Amino acid sequence: MFDNLSEKLGGILDRLTGRGSLSEADVDAAMREVRRALLEADVSLEVVRSFIDKVREQAVGATVVKSVTPGQMVVKIVHDELVAMLGSDGQTIDFNAVPPVAIMMVGLQGSGKTTTTAKLARRLTQRDKRKVLMASLDVYRPAAMEQLAVLGRDLDIQTLPIVAGQKPPQIARRAMEAGKLGGYDVVLLDTAGRTTLDEEMMSEAAEIKATANPHEVLLVVDSLTGQDAVNLARSFDERVGLTGIVLTRVDGDGRGGAALSMRAVTGKPIKLIGTGEKTDALEDFHPSRIAGRILGMGDVVSLVEKAAANIDAEKAARVAEKMRKGQFDLSDMREQLLQMANMGGISGLMGMMPGIAKMKNQIANAGLDDKVLKRQVAVIDSMTRQERKNPDVLKASRKKRIAAGAGLKVEEVNKLLKMHRNMADMMKAMGSGKRGPMAGIAQAMGFGGGGGMPSPEQLKALQEKMPGGAGGMPALPKDLPGGLRGGLPNLPGLTGISGKPNLPGLGGFPGLGKKK
Repeated sequence: MFDNLSEKLGGILDRLTGRGSLSEADVDAAMREVRRALLEADVSLEVVRSFIDKVREQAVGATVVKSVTPGQMVVKIVHDELVAMLGSDGQTIDFNAVPPVAIMMVGLQGSGKTTTTAKLARRLTQRDKRKVLMASLDVYRPAAMEQLAVLGRDLDIQTLPIVAGQKPPQIARRAMEAGKLGGYDVVLLDTAGRTTLDEEMMSEAAEIKATANPHEVLLVVDSLTGQDAVNLARSFDERVGLTGIVLTRVDGDGRGGAALSMRAVTGKPIKLIGTGEKTDALEDFHPSRIAGRILGMGDVVSLVEKAAANIDAEKAARVAEKMRKGQFDLSDMREQLLQMANMGGISGLMGMMPGIAKMKNQIANAGLDDKVLKRQVAVIDSMTRQERKNPDVLKASRKKRIAAGAGLKVEEVNKLLKMHRNMADMMKAMGSGKRGPMAGIAQAMGFGGGGGMPSPEQLKALQEKMPGGAGGMPALPKDLPGGLRGGLPNLPGLTGISGKPNLPGLGGFPGLGKKK
């Protein structure tokens, strides 16, 4: 979502970073460009003004002028102010109330309330092990209640039975009674929306709130709405009283300004973001991580959390062991490719990697997208078991057969085999711990002694070595699951945060090393 803004800010700040010292004129010129970039990204004028004033005030100070790398200091100031604009500490949904805790979802029609209700229910059931009841209060939109019932059946989560002719406040009362009688921890109330703000919707929402007395009132906003989203949040807050905001379609091609403005204007925290169509595509909103992504610093912590949630640690450990012994075959590579697809594909992972924003054009030219993963898996699927185990037997005739089976050219097969060979060689070099360029990375990534991804302490040490100092890599969150505290599951193939990432099947981006 923040691609355009990220690109522009990256260019402006890069020009500052190369300078030995900064004059007031340099800072002023940069701030003018930052202001333009934020306005183009749809951030509201009042927010931009206060942001620029705060950054300029700190950037012109003596700390910057005397600093060894003033440009990097300015990047840090911009990063810190972005975090402050988004809300310094990320807030999650509060369940500190007598069960059943009522959560009311409000917003305009088409903003994604029903889907978000189902996503939140799935998250609370699977991750937090809470008993959830969903209730649709939308009696106006055709089949709205059936939509929630179908989502509930798919996810195996209870929905309130539909009773024809009831008004929304009556349904809310019935939902709360059913929640108490059924011993539910959470009751999610999916209210009706309209295409625009109107008095009828507001008074109905206020009436539902009075009836159900919800602990949380979450405004669901489509992040593509732009400036209007801020007025929407203001109106709902005045009439109904909000406790938080959920941004949907964050994976869309929006300019991101709504997200940056809403927290600053309404003072209400953004608690969750919807990152895709599937019911598992819901994430907590972490201001510092989003600011890191905007400034192209990557989001290593989210990447690690995603890996922990999607990767089978035992399977990964087995593959890592095989890699150490130099026995990394094509079946293992297929496993890696599928795990990457589960973690959000190439585009999803790249957005979280430090420094990738600056390589966007090169990556696009190299034709790297999620279809690459599918094609590579198709090639491996077209091989026999023996061929996967021992790629050396693949001669011309076999390659022709495999290419035909996958519906691709022989060149694609050769490319895949070359990538596999590169990966196997690299893993062997890392595993053997020989002195050389790989040894340092191997040690940092846990290949040296005992395996596993770096522990929080190692990540911290890595962070200090990264360019940009403290702004280079975000700190590990306080609420990181206990299982990840002592070290993270092994991610073979996702290692190599040195210069450019190394993802399985991509062999360290051939041809991306040269600067144009």
